[in-house]
Amino acid sequence: MTGFGLTASAILRKSGEQFFWALLGQCPFGFDGAIAGPTRHDKDETMSRRCELTGKGPMSGNNVSHAKNRTRRRFLPNLNDVTLQSETLGRGVKLRISAAALRSVDHRGGLDAFLAKAKDDELSVNALKVKKEIKKAQVTA
Repeated sequence: MTGFGLTASAILRKSGEQFFWALLGQCPFGFDGAIAGPTRHDKDETMSRRCELTGKGPMSGNNVSHAKNRTRRRFLPNLNDVTLQSETLGRGVKLRISAAALRSVDHRGGLDAFLAKAKDDELSVNALKVKKEIKKAQVTA
């Protein structure tokens, strides 16, 4: 291990046990050599306080007292767990959306019409899957 300029114990401390065994090429517990780090999914947040259809999330601001004292606070969106019916798919879709988004869905004429006009970057991963399913069902029908 002198070619790397590190001792085996330094590699273990610095990079983790998987990296050490990958360098040796003889892992005792069947490690194949592929080093997998932690993955990060930008939109796949299951319990975030974000509307799945509009992307509306928490905002920050101030509580202002009568004496004009300001303390920081968060304004959270009014999220509700709802099951919206898709006419094209013929089934319900469970989503966590804001009250304003629910009114927008109703105004546009249902979930299918809302998702047809919605921008993909505002939709959650779950809503994008539903949108693709609806498009696919409309093409085949």
